[in-house]
Amino acid sequence: MTSTSARIARSTETYSDTVRRLSSAQKTAARGAPPYSVYVNRRVGRYLAAGAFRLGLTPNNVTAVSAGFTFCAIVLLAIGEPSWWLGLVVWLLLAIGYAFDSADGQVARLRGGGSPSGEWLDHVVDSIKISTLHLAVLITMFTHFPLSSSTWLLVPVGFAAVAAVSFFAMILNDLLKAKHAPTAPPSTAPRSALRSFLGLPTDYGVLCLAFVLLGAPLAFFGVYSVLFVANALYLALALGKWFRDMTALGRREVARP
Repeated sequence: MTSTSARIARSTETYSDTVRRLSSAQKTAARGAPPYSVYVNRRVGRYLAAGAFRLGLTPNNVTAVSAGFTFCAIVLLAIGEPSWWLGLVVWLLLAIGYAFDSADGQVARLRGGGSPSGEWLDHVVDSIKISTLHLAVLITMFTHFPLSSSTWLLVPVGFAAVAAVSFFAMILNDLLKAKHAPTAPPSTAPRSALRSFLGLPTDYGVLCLAFVLLGAPLAFFGVYSVLFVANALYLALALGKWFRDMTALGRREVARP
């Protein structure tokens, strides 16, 4: 769709029409994608994307809105004193930012496709978010949490490392597959409900929800620690699979005439 076609669509279709059109053009979720991201965040993002499209916002505008909500939450987490109201505000801002993060790509599809600069901006914002969120947890734990030992501060440090490696590896997987197997057909395997459920602790939406417990610091730290361990174990298993996938990709490329 060209920019002219997009303007015509905005003037001739209703908001509900835009939502339906976006729903029919929705990318298939990855097999085993965690449920919050698929069933909640994507749907909320769809409604936000339809509204943003009708307002004439570009994907980069939507990415900026997402960054605004997310980084406001991270700053409040770093400088605020843990409380129930702060936890609710941090969760809400992070959740809205996450929904707009889903919406920017959907706006791009409504406008006929994204751009390299837009994809670059989206990934850079995500990489900053992933690192600074856990550093903000580190700051508030050091400042306000009644920890029996400073060794516990290694938990958010480790979580930041796990999150950064996971994000980089997934992006690198996509880039290498696009480079070495650009004509490979997409997977037709059905979504696995069990695999999706097992991936729930790795869902960013679940991490956002954990901040509701900031009013009870030790309860929050317990949940946060469990999520860290689950993410670390998931990454350890995923790295082995991804390496085998890349090895198979190399063999197919060598065998190609």
